Amino acid sequence: MKKHKIRLTLKSYDHQLLDKAVKQIVSTVKRTGSQLMGPVPMPNREQHFTVLRSPHIDKKSREQFKLTTHRRILDIIAPSDQTMEALMKLNISSGVDVEIK
Repeated sequence: MKKHKIRLTLKSYDHQLLDKAVKQIVSTVKRTGSQLMGPVPMPNREQHFTVLRSPHIDKKSREQFKLTTHRRILDIIAPSDQTMEALMKLNISSGVDVEIK
């Protein structure tokens, strides 16, 4: 018999919101009695943007911005129906993107 596995990938620009969401998911999965692997921190993705400060001249005057995406992976091994219902009812903040595979 093949065991089913659910992989949750969480992404956020704010690492505090991401850690809070991970704690909620971990406590929910453990409360319902399923096995959990993770959270596994993935490498952060940084995007750098350079823009001109002035709209007309002064090419030498520039401003730089950095956007960092934080990621975590959770694997739920052999989830029960109770676990799936609890995860669907979980209220996670809008700053966290959850992808289920």
